[in-house]
Order: sequence, then structure tokens, then C-alpha cells
Amino acid sequence: MPSEVTRVAGVILAAGRSRRMGRDKLLLVVEGEPMVRRAVARALDAGLSPVLVVVGEESAPVRDALVGLECNFVVSDDPTGPTSASLHAAIRELGPEGRIDATVVLLADMVRVTSAMIRALVSAARTGHAPLEVSRYGDVLAPPLLFRRALWSELLAYHGDGCGKTVVIAHRDEAGIHEWPVAALQDVDTPADYEALSR
Repeated sequence: MPSEVTRVAGVILAAGRSRRMGRDKLLLVVEGEPMVRRAVARALDAGLSPVLVVVGEESAPVRDALVGLECNFVVSDDPTGPTSASLHAAIRELGPEGRIDATVVLLADMVRVTSAMIRALVSAARTGHAPLEVSRYGDVLAPPLLFRRALWSELLAYHGDGCGKTVVIAHRDEAGIHEWPVAALQDVDTPADYEALSR
């Protein structure tokens, strides 16, 4: 039987270069606050602790945007590479057995993810036995994703984009599935995305 889940960390992937946006999209204002601050605030409101924000080497503006929020920064080994590099950096930072039981992985640019959605994954993990809790938007599996510690070694062995996509697929039949509206899958990658969001 899987171990009890008590302490759940948050990992917010925020190391990308925003090439398609042409500027750092994480600093764009969404409903009155920088996008990255919005993501961290929701993770904290959902009770995730610690919250790790994975950044690139030139991260001073992002760090400044998060002043006053209780989060820790982790520098990705390869911020321009696949998502897995950022995920690996965060998992290594979470440390040895016994401190953290599970982690929720989030993307800073998924602006429709709410604290309630994150809490639903955590609650399911604490009352159930699935090795992971997965968000589904129509036919799409995407963050937030909760992985119990037992799957972290598989995440560390995974290389590529998609927040541990092969691990999610490998354990899909065992996963707790959380259905969310397709509209909640919205992310912000381009100026057109941001313009549509602003409207």
C-alpha cells in the first residue's frame, strides 16, 4: 500500500525564454498581478509547501515579482532545453526520503488553474492510493499533476517536454483523473494569446 501523503510540495516551472512572446511572459499582468506571482499565490493558497519556482540564470525580474511570497528558487540546468531539465532540478532540490510525500507540478503560464483545482488533487492523494493525480481537459492530460514520491525516480529518468509525459502515460490506468473545463487549459505563449486573455 502506498505511504500516507501528508506534506505536498509545489513545483512551478518558470525557466523558459518566452521566445514566441518576445518578452518575459511571466511578468505580464493578468487580473492585476504578474502571471508568475498569480501562479505562486495559488499554489500557496492551496497549501503546497514548500513551493519551488524553477527559473533560468537571468531570473532577477521574476524573483522581484515574487517578493513577499513564501517560495524558494531553483535554477534549471538547461532553461532553454526540455521541460524535464527544470523538473529534475526541482525534484533534486526536494531532498531525501521522509521530508516530502508528493509534489504538484504546475506551469506558470496556465492562468486558468485555480487553487481549488490544486486542492482537489491534494485531497485525493491524501484520501486515496493512486500513485499520481492527473488533470484532464477534454482529451488532454496536463498540469496540475501530482506525483507521489514513489514516481520521482521515473521522473528523473524521463527526458523531454510535457512535465513527465511518459510517466503520466505509463501510469494512466492507476491515476486519479480530475476533469476540468477545456477552457481551463488555456496558456499564454504568444502576443495573440495575451491579447485574447486581456479581452
